[in-house]
Amino acid sequence: MNKDQSKIPQATAKRLPLYYRFLKNLHASGKQRVSSAELSDAVKVDSATIRRDFSYFGALGKKGYGYNVDYLLSFFRKTLDQDETTNVILIGVGNLGTAFLHYNFTKNNNTKISMAFDVNQSKIGTEVGGVPVFDLNDLELHIKDEPVAILTVPAVAAQSITDRLVALGIKGILNFTPACLNVPDHIRIHHIDLAVELQSLVYFLKHYSVLEEIE
Repeated sequence: MNKDQSKIPQATAKRLPLYYRFLKNLHASGKQRVSSAELSDAVKVDSATIRRDFSYFGALGKKGYGYNVDYLLSFFRKTLDQDETTNVILIGVGNLGTAFLHYNFTKNNNTKISMAFDVNQSKIGTEVGGVPVFDLNDLELHIKDEPVAILTVPAVAAQSITDRLVALGIKGILNFTPACLNVPDHIRIHHIDLAVELQSLVYFLKHYSVLEEIE
């Protein structure tokens, strides 16, 4: 790949896993070519945006021909490092954390929760979904080179745990708590507040039509 990925817009980068998932489904169904219009219908991103996203990576398709599914799948697999497994840790084995451990991103063969942490003595020393649960007090003893942590803990504990993770060299945090976390500039945080997302969805259902959102 000749393009400098550091110059790819963040909005484009966020859409790449979406494209990759759909391409995997196309490949499994035996389809060999796909147009930007077909991609648009499937992933709900307009054709112009898809073509612009793909243009950042050079010539991925031919006008009038569309895109070769096998080539695109191979390209995005390398771009997204699908051939390299990333071990992730999870902190907080409550209801949401337990659900994550049982799911463990089984459809993404490059991402795996390798260990979990909690303060509940009844959970420490057990396995949930095949993932070992350790004492949160021993966090520093177990973390090695895992780059990402998932936080599913009470909001009041989120910042203190985050400070420990930063000190241990964690590079990214997927935050499922409502807490606004303070971290150094080199740490990336993705905040996912399920309650806010649900409220937003209900609001849009009440006040906007699908056509208005597209416009």
